[in-house]
Amino acid sequence: MANERVQVQPQVHPLRIADAKRRIRHVFVRDLELDANIGVYHREKGCSQPVRINVDLTVEEGDVLLEDQLSNVVDYGAVVDGIKDILAGGHLNLVETLAERIAEFCLKDKRVRVARVRIEKLKVVAEAKSVGVEIERESPR
Repeated sequence: MANERVQVQPQVHPLRIADAKRRIRHVFVRDLELDANIGVYHREKGCSQPVRINVDLTVEEGDVLLEDQLSNVVDYGAVVDGIKDILAGGHLNLVETLAERIAEFCLKDKRVRVARVRIEKLKVVAEAKSVGVEIERESPR
């Protein structure tokens, strides 16, 4: 018994992205650093702190031709603007709340099937480069 190896199944499943057969495109925002009014601790209230945001979107290409038109794709610039609008909405207690709001915003575009959002607070724990949360949400369609 002592020599038997127990295989542990990974708990993180890969994001379903960039699949030609299923006509899936991967749209992403990497390492977006913004100031956020976020946190539950007294020292975090009334001031902003830097956060890093990463977003990965599984997007159905559909039958629309690109035609080199921004309106025919999910616009990562609109995703960034949406994140900025959420942050401008006032203080949030939890990074989890911020992640959920960003995912919800992204999933409003009917072409987005899955949204994975990672939020990192960059200067909360002196001994850590960052702390935070990552979520994945799927469109109910």
